[in-house]
Amino acid sequence: MILCSIFFLLIFDARGQNQIASPQIVNYKNDDYKAGTQNWDVAQDERGILYFGNNEGLLTFNGHFWNLYRLPNLTVIRSVEIDSKSRIYIGGQDEIGYFFPGNNGSLQYHSLISLIPENERRFSDIWNICIVNDEVFFRSINKILHYKEGSIKVYKTETEWQFLGLVNNQLYAQSQQGGLMKYNNGIWRPFCEDEVLKNAAITSVANFGKDTLLVSTLKKGLFYLVNNKLISKKTELDKNFYSDRIYCCKRVNEQWFAIGTTSAGVIIIDKKGNLVQKYTFQDGLQNNNIRGLLIDKHKNLWLPSDDGIDFIELNSPIKSIHPDRSKQTTSYAINVFNDQLYIGTSNGLYQAKLEKGQRDFSLSKSVFTEVSNASGQVWNLDEINGHLLMGHEDGCFEITGPTAKQIYNTPGTWLFQPVSNVFPTRSIIAGTYKGLQNINFLNGAFADLGHIDGLYESLRFIAFDNSSNTVWASHPYRGVFRLQLSADLKSIDKKTIYTQKEGLPSNLGNYIYRVKNRIVVATTKGIYEFDDHKKRFIQSNLLNATLNNFTLRYLKEDPDGNVWFVTDKTVGVVDFQLSSGNKPSVFYFPELNDKIVKGFESIYPYNKENIFIGASKAVYHLNYKKYIDNISKPTVVLGKVKLSGQEDSTIFGGYFLNEGKSSLTQSSKDIYKLSHSYNSIHFEYSSTLFEQQKNTVFSYQLVGFDDDWSPWTDKMEKDYTNLPAGKYSFKVKARNNLGSDSLPVVYTFIVLPPWYQTWWMYCFYGLLISGILLYVYRWQQRKHQEEQQKLQYMHQLELDRNEKEIVRLEKEKLAADINYKNKELSIITMHMVERGKVLAKVKELLVKKPSADENATSFRQLLRLIREVENGEQDWNQFTMHFNNVNDDFFNKLKNTYPELTSTELKLCAYIKMNLSTKEIAQLMNITSKAIEVARYRLRKKLQLTPETNLYDFLVKTSKD
Repeated sequence: MILCSIFFLLIFDARGQNQIASPQIVNYKNDDYKAGTQNWDVAQDERGILYFGNNEGLLTFNGHFWNLYRLPNLTVIRSVEIDSKSRIYIGGQDEIGYFFPGNNGSLQYHSLISLIPENERRFSDIWNICIVNDEVFFRSINKILHYKEGSIKVYKTETEWQFLGLVNNQLYAQSQQGGLMKYNNGIWRPFCEDEVLKNAAITSVANFGKDTLLVSTLKKGLFYLVNNKLISKKTELDKNFYSDRIYCCKRVNEQWFAIGTTSAGVIIIDKKGNLVQKYTFQDGLQNNNIRGLLIDKHKNLWLPSDDGIDFIELNSPIKSIHPDRSKQTTSYAINVFNDQLYIGTSNGLYQAKLEKGQRDFSLSKSVFTEVSNASGQVWNLDEINGHLLMGHEDGCFEITGPTAKQIYNTPGTWLFQPVSNVFPTRSIIAGTYKGLQNINFLNGAFADLGHIDGLYESLRFIAFDNSSNTVWASHPYRGVFRLQLSADLKSIDKKTIYTQKEGLPSNLGNYIYRVKNRIVVATTKGIYEFDDHKKRFIQSNLLNATLNNFTLRYLKEDPDGNVWFVTDKTVGVVDFQLSSGNKPSVFYFPELNDKIVKGFESIYPYNKENIFIGASKAVYHLNYKKYIDNISKPTVVLGKVKLSGQEDSTIFGGYFLNEGKSSLTQSSKDIYKLSHSYNSIHFEYSSTLFEQQKNTVFSYQLVGFDDDWSPWTDKMEKDYTNLPAGKYSFKVKARNNLGSDSLPVVYTFIVLPPWYQTWWMYCFYGLLISGILLYVYRWQQRKHQEEQQKLQYMHQLELDRNEKEIVRLEKEKLAADINYKNKELSIITMHMVERGKVLAKVKELLVKKPSADENATSFRQLLRLIREVENGEQDWNQFTMHFNNVNDDFFNKLKNTYPELTSTELKLCAYIKMNLSTKEIAQLMNITSKAIEVARYRLRKKLQLTPETNLYDFLVKTSKD
């Protein structure tokens, strides 16, 4: 039992060296960053991006996205350092070099092995890298490699190089036998040859003061280095340093040093050697073997370890307090009384002594102890009349030192309300599980006066109005009570219930508080006050300008008049001192979202530097002054830009270059051009304010596509799909919870038009259209010509048709004329024939029957007349004229062809042409038929006709020729 007690006290004594509050510790496991478990070193560039030496390569982290870059020989990276030109130097196994962005902004590795003399290229691991004026020094066990202006020089020692470090721009190294050496103008000179160094390996050298360095050793603890001499620095932690070994040490600020150990996590001490804080596996680290330390730009701590990476928000204004880590109790009440911090939990009351002079209580080094006689649920802690009262599930208690003294045992005391505002108040009203309880204070002691009759309801929220001796109380679902007490406070004289009918927005969710000397109701739609004239609740003009329509569950006024509130598990404050114009400022604390206990909210604002918030597994301490002062302007970095849905599709790796040098902005010469088939793009972006990740939101705009900035969002990725051809600029900015915006980061790119919209295709289209137009023009011309030709042809056809019609008509007319003339000719011929017949018959009769007067003169004259008629030329001439008209100058053609033809033969030809018979011809010519045959014969001979030639056919042909 005694041994157990001693062990218990030793544990608490060790823990008592720690601060009572711990910063948040964030663990990054290898499942998060997708690389090796072990991490060896860490560095940070000017944009805040972190670089870790990992078992599988170089690991980068920009606040949200991890990237791994492997070495060509796939070895572990033991050391990392960054020079002024943003080159990331690394040391591996038989490998040195640096990473630097390529043309697409992705890190590319440049090996320096080829610059090392060939016989010096085997050196195993590189454990330290130091950069002085852009000259890079790499330390392995057996050599130091010096890279300068494109060449490498090798420094060897007779034994081993055990350490390499840089302090105040001065380079130091430890040789196993030569002690601590100092580099100057290319020569390593002894600087400290203390005997201790022969058996002690230096692990770090840090600036301690004006002329003093702090030297840490692996197994011998800490030393001052003054005037080239080592002086042992004694601390209360020396036994830990000897057994747990110091692997690394970094200066945190003017007073603190962080020490990484191989088996005890990280220890923070002050200049005096006192423990400030210790973080181990039990405190939230993933492993106690710390391989490296980095104090980042915002004074927070990064720890690469044997099992992942840990981030300690060392400079955070919000820290957690765990009164009893073994029980994980929920905290409901907090109070600072007589330099003691009291925390009421679900498992009792705890107290811790606060350091005097320490303004920020979270930095006080102390240990929590449990207050006796206070086990069980604690609901309230309140200082009244210079005494500390505790509301407990077992009644009411007064806290005196480490003990709780019970005042009454009525079950369940929620809270206390003094009846008078004048110190000391004689009477106190307590809200309990069963209504109101009357407590009297007399001669420095509290006494129970019993239950106040008239109401037996659980009253968690009450406020006393001493001007009317009235208690206002809220009920979970029945509304608000107004309880008029008797003068002796023993009973309730009048009870009134106010509900939705009397102006409350709802019968549910009403909570009574006193704020700004007013009794108000926090409701589902803001803050309400009671109007005594209207006998109704109305919206309060106190805070509704800023908290209108908020669902409020908790209100608490701090000593500076600011009002703290809780809405939907979100903690905020209305700050009247940081007002914007006439309107107070409202700040939220996203770090505390969902950590408080809904329905049992508790905020204890002791002062600006010490705000305590009850939570489910701890108490959170908020240094509000530091929170406001330390909020940095947000930063935003653009990560990778990828083609959506494509493998190995990174078009921008997150690093801008300008003329081959690292830049914070994109060069106008490096605008990426995308093929139109890859017009869907994925953007990644984040903030390197690592401790404010929950407070940071982002807004983006794709200029050329979006009309305006997007709404603020906590998402850190954005996709754009099916972008049309054009020039675009993606802009993204960040904002913190105080409304401060970062400068935007801009990435410009061009989506090329599809092949059918390129300039050469437009030229082709122009030529094609010109060709088409020319073709159409020529086609139209040709068609016009063809139409003209067709019209001409049709016209000609019409003319020909008309001509033919005219010819036909002329022919018809000619034929008619010919018919007419033929008819005439036929008539004349018939007339001549008939006349010849008549004359022949008359002549025959006259010849056959002569009369007596035959010889008479008249008879002779008659015969002569008949002969003259028969031989007359008048009828022939007329016949000739008609015959020629009908037969196209028949006689002239025959005469011209056969001039030897006589007129009689011409007559014969005409009669034959008319197809007259021999007899008819004989009558017309007044000769015999036989004479006609003879004449025909002679005519054939003159016409030189063969016997086979038909005379009629010949004459018809002659008339047509």
